[in-house]
Amino acid sequence: MAKTKISVRDIAKELEVPTGRLQQILTELGISDEEARRGLDPDTAQTIKEMAREMSEELRTLLLPPEMTVRELAQVMERDPTEIQRHLLVRYKQLVAPHQKLDKETIEQVVADFGLKVRWEEPEPALVQPITPIGTQLRPPVVTIMGHVDHGKTSLLDYIRKTRVAEREYGGITQHIGAYQAEYQGKLITFLDTPGHEAFTAMRARGAQVTDIVVLVVAADDGVMPQTIEAIDHAKNANVPIIVAINKIDKPEANPDRVMQQLTEHGLIPTKWGGDTEVVLVSAITGQGVDELLETILLTAELMELKADPNAPFQGTVIEAKLDKGRGPVATILVQQGTLRRGDVLVVGKTWGRVRAMFDHTGKAVERATPATPVEVMGLNEVPVAGDPAERVESETLAREIATQRQEAEREQKLGQIGRRPSLQELFKQLQRGEIKSLNIILKADTYGSVEAIRDALLKLEKPPGVDIKIISANVGNITETDIDLAIAAEAIVLGFNVKVESGAQQQAKTHHVDVRTYRIIYELLDEVQKALKGLLEPERREVHLGTAEVRAVFKLSRGITVAGCYVLDGKIYRGRPARLWRGNQVIHESRIASLRHLKEDVREIAAGYECGLTLEGFTDYQEGDRIECFEIQEVEKTR
Repeated sequence: MAKTKISVRDIAKELEVPTGRLQQILTELGISDEEARRGLDPDTAQTIKEMAREMSEELRTLLLPPEMTVRELAQVMERDPTEIQRHLLVRYKQLVAPHQKLDKETIEQVVADFGLKVRWEEPEPALVQPITPIGTQLRPPVVTIMGHVDHGKTSLLDYIRKTRVAEREYGGITQHIGAYQAEYQGKLITFLDTPGHEAFTAMRARGAQVTDIVVLVVAADDGVMPQTIEAIDHAKNANVPIIVAINKIDKPEANPDRVMQQLTEHGLIPTKWGGDTEVVLVSAITGQGVDELLETILLTAELMELKADPNAPFQGTVIEAKLDKGRGPVATILVQQGTLRRGDVLVVGKTWGRVRAMFDHTGKAVERATPATPVEVMGLNEVPVAGDPAERVESETLAREIATQRQEAEREQKLGQIGRRPSLQELFKQLQRGEIKSLNIILKADTYGSVEAIRDALLKLEKPPGVDIKIISANVGNITETDIDLAIAAEAIVLGFNVKVESGAQQQAKTHHVDVRTYRIIYELLDEVQKALKGLLEPERREVHLGTAEVRAVFKLSRGITVAGCYVLDGKIYRGRPARLWRGNQVIHESRIASLRHLKEDVREIAAGYECGLTLEGFTDYQEGDRIECFEIQEVEKTR
C-alpha cells in the first residue's frame, strides 16, 4: 500500500512558519522543487519537522526592509492581503489599501501577532558619501538637440561633427558612442546624440538629469509641428534653457518669421521680439549660422556658471549601452563629478565591473575622463540601462555585493510592485496634506479648438488656497507612449477628450501606474478635476479578493477541453467572476472563471477546503502548483 504524501505547505502550517522558510532545509536534504510539489513521504516529512524545530527561532524570523506595502508583507508572510487588512482594521483600527506602505512599528506589530519575528535588512553598503560639488572649475555644457522628424537634427549634428570635432588634435570620428565633444573658440561643448525627446524624458523618468541646455531644431520651410511641440513640453518640464535653431534657411520657401510667430504661441518668445528665448538662423547644408549657434550655447553656459570638481568622488550616468559581439557589454558614461580612470571598479545600476578600457568619441583610448566628458567603457559584467547611475567603489567584492543586492531587491519587489505615479484621488490627498502645490496635467484632444477651450477652462477652475493647476502639455491627437513618458517624468495625470489611448500607451500606463482618463463630454472632464481639487470625487473602484485555489491536477477531456483540478485554499471561488492565474511570482493569465464543478455537478461557488474543477476563459495551459485568484471590482464610497 502506497504511503500518503505530505505537502510542504501542511508541514509549514503545522509548524506555524511560512512555507518559504523551509526552503533552506529542503535544499540541505537535496529535495528539488518538483519533488516538494509532488509531496513528501512521512519519513522525510518527519526529518524536516525535526530540523525545523531545532531551527525554530531562525525560521520564525523574517528578514524585511524597513518599509513595505500591505501586499508585500502579506506575500512574505504567505497570507492573503485581505487577511492583513482585516487584522489591521480589527486590532488597530487602521483602514489600509493593499498598496499602502506600512512603517516599521506597524510591521513589527503585525508580524508578532502572527507568531513571527522581524530582523531588519541592513542598509545597502555605502558607495561614496553624498557630496556637495565644490565647483573648483568651470565644465563644458551638456547639450541635447531635439525637434520634429526631418527638420535637420541629424544633419546639424553631422555638420558640427565634421567641422568642429575634426579640428581636435587627434582627428575625426571613428565610431559612434552616443555622445561627442565639439570645440569652439578653445572651449568644449558636449553633445548628447540621443534619439529624440522620448529618450531624453525616459532618462529623466529614471532620475537622470544630465542635460544643461536643449537646442530645439525647427525647419524654416515647415514650421512648428507636433513633435516640435512635444519637444518643447519635455524641455520645459526638465526646466532647462531652450535655444531655438531655425534650420534650412537656405531653402527658397524658408520663412523664419512665421516660425518665430508660431513659437510665441508655445511660450518661446525670441529675444529680438522682447522675450528671453535665443533664436539662431542656421543651415546644416551650407554651415550658415552654425558658429553663431555654438557661440550662443557657450554664452548661455557662461551665464549658468556650470561647475564641477574633478577631485571629488566619481559620479556619472549611462547615456546608452549595448552588447558588442567582440567586446561584450559596452556603456557610454557621461562623467558628472570627479574623474573616471582606467582600472576603476564601478557599480552601474544593477551591474558592476572594472574599467578595462575607455575610449573617447573619436575612438581613441584614454586613461582618464573629467566632468562633462563622455567615454565608452568596457569591463562591465552585463549591459546597464540608459539613465543608470555609475559610481566608483573600493573593490570588486563590494561592487559585486551591491549589484547583487540591487538585483535581489528588484526581483523581490516585482510582485505587487506599484509605481509612484499618483492617481487623481491620491493627488487630491497630497494637495490637502501640502505635499505638492500643483496638479500637473497632460491634455490631449481631437481638435485645437477643444485643446484651447479645455485648457482655458481648467486654468479657471476654483482651487484651494496655495494650490495651482499646471498644464504640462496640451496637444491634438491620440494618447501615445510619449505622453506617458512625460507623465512619468512630471508626476502628472493624462486627460483625453474625444481621443483614444494607443495600445502601447495603455500597456505603459498600466506598467508605470499612470492615471489616464478619457471623456466624451467637456463638462464631465472639468467636473471631475474640480471634484478632485475639492475632494468630492465619486466612489472609488477597488479590487476585492474573493478566494484562492491551487491547481493539484490537470485533466484533458475528450472534447479537447482542459480542466484544472483545484483545491480551494481560502475564501470562495465564483463562476463568472474575474480571476488571474499565478505561476510562481508572475501573472500568466487574467480573464473570468468560465466553468466550475464540484464532483459531477455544476456549481455557482465553492468554498475553502473543497476540491473543484474549473476552466478559465481563453486559457488551457494549466500546471500543477498554479494558483488561481478570484476577485471582483467594487465601488467604495468615500467617507468624507
